[in-house]
Amino acid sequence: MPPTRINFADKFSKFTETFSPKVVARMNDYEFKLARVLGEFVWHKHDETDETFVILDGELTIDFRDGEVRLAAGEMLVIPKGVEHRPRATAECRIMLIEPVGTVNTGDAGGQLTAKNDVWI
Repeated sequence: MPPTRINFADKFSKFTETFSPKVVARMNDYEFKLARVLGEFVWHKHDETDETFVILDGELTIDFRDGEVRLAAGEMLVIPKGVEHRPRATAECRIMLIEPVGTVNTGDAGGQLTAKNDVWI
């Protein structure tokens, strides 16, 4: 049986909540997660892994303690492990995260915006 094609528009139509990544694929020990971003997320870091942000639609700013990086659709950024950051968007932005299985979205910060892990759509 051939692999199944994944359509991002179809997957995004299945959820509306923000800051709640949904798994759409797994490759080895990595997951590909789709998320909607609107507003400010929490300052956090991932001590054990890098984190990749791929911007599919909209614009995303990622704040760092010493500056910021602005990203538009068609761009990506890899944040090295241990680097504190805060994603934010003034209008809804659709992103893909690529990170190891089991990575908690709020990293070391925890709190109210911590999403349930391993939610597939």
